[in-house]
Amino acid sequence: MSGRLLAVLTAAIVEANFDTNFEDRNAFVTGIARYIEQATVHSSMNEMLEEGHEYAVMLYTWRSCSRAIPQVKCNEQPNRVEIYEKTVEVLEPEVTKLMKFMYFQIPLSQEVVQAAQFLRKMADPQSIQESQNLSMFLANHNRITQCLHQQLEVIPGYEELLADIVNICVDYYENKMYLTPSEKHMLLKVMGFGLYLMDGNVSNIYKLDAKKRINLSKIDKFFKQLQVVPLFGDMQIELARYIKTSAHYEENKSKWTCTQSSISPQYNICEQMVQIRDDHIRFISELARYSNSEVVTGSGLDSQKSDEEYRELFDLALRGLQLLSKWSAHVMEVYSWKLVHPTDKFCNKDCPGTAEEYERATRYNYTSEEKFAFVEVIAMIKGLQVLMGRMESVFNQAIRNTIYAALQDFAQVTLREPLRQAVRKKKNVLISVLQAIRKTICDWEGGREPPNDPCLRGEKDPKGGFDIKVPRRAVGPSSTQACQWSPRALFHPTGGTQGRRGCRSLLYMVRTMLESLIADKSGSKKTLRSSLDGPIVLAIEDFHKQSFFFTHLLNISEALQQCCDLSQLWFREFFLELTMGRRIQFPIEMSMPWILTDHILETKEPSMMEYVLYPLDLYNDSAYYALTKFKKQFLYDEIEAEVNLCFDQFVYKLADQIFAYYKAMAGSVLLDKRFRAECKNYGVIIPYPPSNRYETLLKQRHVQLLGRSIDLNRLITQRISAAMYKSLDQAISRFESEDLTSIVELEWLLEINRLTHRLLCKHMTLDSFDAMFREANHNVSAPYGRITLHVFWELNFDFLPNYCYNGSTNRFVRTAIPFTQEPQRDKPANVQPYYLYGSKPLNIAYSHIYSSYRNFVGPPHFKTICRLLGYQGIAVVMEELLKIVKSLLQGTILQYVKTLIEVMPKICRLPRHEYGSPGILEFFHHQLKDIIEYAELKTDVFQSLREVGNAILFCLLIEQALSQEEVCDLLHAAPFQNILPRVYIKEGERLEVRMKRLEAKYAPLHLVPLIERLGTPQVSTLKGKVPPMITASGTSESLLLPFPVSTLEINRELTHALPQDEALSRLPALASCSLCSSPLPSSRQCFGDGLNWAGCSIIVLLGQQRRFDLFDFCYHLLKVQRQDGKDEIIKNVPLKKMADRIRKYQILNNEVFAILNKYMKSVETDSSTVEHVRCFQPPIHQSLATTC
Repeated sequence: MSGRLLAVLTAAIVEANFDTNFEDRNAFVTGIARYIEQATVHSSMNEMLEEGHEYAVMLYTWRSCSRAIPQVKCNEQPNRVEIYEKTVEVLEPEVTKLMKFMYFQIPLSQEVVQAAQFLRKMADPQSIQESQNLSMFLANHNRITQCLHQQLEVIPGYEELLADIVNICVDYYENKMYLTPSEKHMLLKVMGFGLYLMDGNVSNIYKLDAKKRINLSKIDKFFKQLQVVPLFGDMQIELARYIKTSAHYEENKSKWTCTQSSISPQYNICEQMVQIRDDHIRFISELARYSNSEVVTGSGLDSQKSDEEYRELFDLALRGLQLLSKWSAHVMEVYSWKLVHPTDKFCNKDCPGTAEEYERATRYNYTSEEKFAFVEVIAMIKGLQVLMGRMESVFNQAIRNTIYAALQDFAQVTLREPLRQAVRKKKNVLISVLQAIRKTICDWEGGREPPNDPCLRGEKDPKGGFDIKVPRRAVGPSSTQACQWSPRALFHPTGGTQGRRGCRSLLYMVRTMLESLIADKSGSKKTLRSSLDGPIVLAIEDFHKQSFFFTHLLNISEALQQCCDLSQLWFREFFLELTMGRRIQFPIEMSMPWILTDHILETKEPSMMEYVLYPLDLYNDSAYYALTKFKKQFLYDEIEAEVNLCFDQFVYKLADQIFAYYKAMAGSVLLDKRFRAECKNYGVIIPYPPSNRYETLLKQRHVQLLGRSIDLNRLITQRISAAMYKSLDQAISRFESEDLTSIVELEWLLEINRLTHRLLCKHMTLDSFDAMFREANHNVSAPYGRITLHVFWELNFDFLPNYCYNGSTNRFVRTAIPFTQEPQRDKPANVQPYYLYGSKPLNIAYSHIYSSYRNFVGPPHFKTICRLLGYQGIAVVMEELLKIVKSLLQGTILQYVKTLIEVMPKICRLPRHEYGSPGILEFFHHQLKDIIEYAELKTDVFQSLREVGNAILFCLLIEQALSQEEVCDLLHAAPFQNILPRVYIKEGERLEVRMKRLEAKYAPLHLVPLIERLGTPQVSTLKGKVPPMITASGTSESLLLPFPVSTLEINRELTHALPQDEALSRLPALASCSLCSSPLPSSRQCFGDGLNWAGCSIIVLLGQQRRFDLFDFCYHLLKVQRQDGKDEIIKNVPLKKMADRIRKYQILNNEVFAILNKYMKSVETDSSTVEHVRCFQPPIHQSLATTC
């Protein structure tokens, strides 16, 4: 199947309509007079058929307007006269149409009475009579058929004529002498209607069958194979109904099998698909061979071909039309059968009991396999129509050459022998017919018939033969120039731009005269057939059969349109009328084009996805038929309205499917392989999304629909772009609705979206992912986005007050005893699974993976924060954190420091070792009893210190994570900047040689010289703007240093905030004593290591570390207890356990001091090169100071 889903491309050929309904019949003066008379009768019948078709269209497309007219409620109503007048004005044109139709079906009446007379002159007796006649005409069922039946029975021998018509139809149907589906169905309907008209009071079809005048068994076989055929629009007829309603059916019921209830295999389209696919593949392969040589290479129209080559193209075109007609007829026959046999709730469990008649016939009447078969056949029809349309110009040339050669060879060569015999035997009638045929169509080489032709004298050809040169021309017969009476003028000579519809009269005359030669019976006792030899009769019959398709092929464009016309799949006027005004129009869920399209979208069948646009092409057929055949603007407007609605739904669903497919693909690609394997070991299979063929649909930029050229790629791109924005927004919103631990999940959601964006960009043009992300993050013009704000919000309201740091695991965990409530967050909106990880299984899998990151904040989270926030975001967060620390130092901590200094003993020296550890512990309890039992010390004070410690730790861990990310970036960028590490050299090797080899190896990756040599001036200027972190081989001065900067800021705040008092150095010892006197697990679970980090940071920043190590109460107690080894319980405190706790805190404090001293020394080293100048205020006299 071709990947291009475009409408039929019409060749630019001037097409003049010379089909004048036998108006040029009198120009054929060489023909037999009675055949010209037959053409005259045929012409009048065609005119009646055209008029009858107009009335049929009128009745089928009739929409009752009387229901919308307001009714007069009572005789006293003041505006009743106005209502009557408006009613007459509205109904006048509608009643006029009905009156014309009534008089049309009465052959004796030629005058049409105006409806205005009928409406306005109700008192006129003639108008009253006409009104009664119209009412009776409309009220009687089958009035036209009954009148026709009655009038035929009074004609003597009418059954013989109808028998001939039925036999001709049987012969044509049996030998497939039809091309379009309408011709095939017409033959069947004529058989059935002919039998109905023949069977009556005068004639009996069963007696005619006994006399072998007609063959009922053969007709029964046809009706058994094809039970239902389209009648008009969405109206169908069961062919057996013609038989059941005939006069003598009841006594001959047993002779018919078509009237028995059974389903023909013809309506099982799924069983026919194997043969249809096989025919399609074989024909497409053969057509492609000609298309490649004729159309693709462009040599088809320029090169002259032989008669055999033209004949091959002719046969190829004919077989293509027959295949298309066969498939289209099959689709329409199945559709018709389904409309006549709607389903119900017992046959289809999905069909509700309240479903409408049309809904049961369309929406619930097809299985999934039948819908797919319909779509596939429609795709074959429309695809082949496009391919044949491209070769229309090639086919036209071959058809004209072939038809011209066939006509000339037959007239000038084949008919010579029967003409010779007729002249020799003096068969005057036969001679006149043969000469008429030759004079009508022969185009002699010299412009006239050879006078010395022996056959004209009844003589044999000489031994050397009589040389007849039959010319070859690329022209088709045209009846419009026959009046000039020139044999050459009978064929239109204008080549590719000639009108090809003017052959009807010529071919009609020739075929009619040939039929008279081979007819089995005629008006006389002896037929002309008996005067011809057997081989001649066979040759004439063969040519007569082949020439049947000449008219269709000469107008291949129209024939192609008719063979592929599936417009009736949309029309539903009959079922709309059955609703009695309850429905103005059916919803799209009951429309066959949308049913087929939606079925593909809902099932997501990969093999059918390329066909999804073909059912929409049915709207093109319906719109064309509504304008050109029905000629009803309101039908086109309804089709257009439905197309607008359906196409919007189609683009909406298709875009969502494409986005969901590529999102699931990205999620599956990024899913951990080991996790997938482990799930498989436990019997849980996480499938990859099945491959689908969306690429073909995304290439469609010129979809033809109701005359519009639609860029499907652009429409899908718009919706997918909106879906990408929504997906990014949902990822950030999901993060905003959870705590800080979900930032790892946010990063992976963004990575999946990034990969989805990269996959989609292969088929469409989207904005850059960074631009989309900035817009979703509200970071286009603002210095920081939603992610940065939520990170700081979580740090301030949840992380700092509610998390405890564990130095052993290097993680923060939520405190067991919170002092503040967890903040309230908005719940995320419920969205489709493809807005998260791609599908429900993937959502579950990723949720299990990231559940392991939920209960702590550790290095993975800090690395993610560094990658998502960047330098600018980290700087903003650091700045705000320092403001929080400043507020804590200047607020809560400062107040409690002042309070504790006031209640602290003025003198509290360290006891001597001789007192022993129990005595020292009792001494400390006695001296510090008030402070240790101070209730707010372990709540507000420790909580504030824990927040300060958590802030310091956050800065430290961010510094470490940022350093790792920077090192990784520098290592990745090094080869591109010609920054190579020193290599290991063996003995005897030179370092310079190895380094040169390494530089030569990575020289193609060195971007700077490439930019200078190949880049544009604008790009060359950018290389100077590369940040130092990329151009340097080591850590640069421009890199952000969160922890040293934060410690300096905290030191500055401590210097200004806390009072300079000697007692200040004793406060850490008091806090340490209070902590060590309480059980270790409870204190660490409540406050974690953040409390120690805060205290140690304050000690180091204030320069009190040595004083703390020397004069700390707990350290002194630990030394004494380790020396005497006593273990007593003092004031409910086990001495040995307390010593163990002191030792653990001492180890932790030493570790903290080491880290702080390392960073503080590095900062002092970096700033040592800068000259520091300390400014002093000028001295002020005491008198001035007091006055100030």
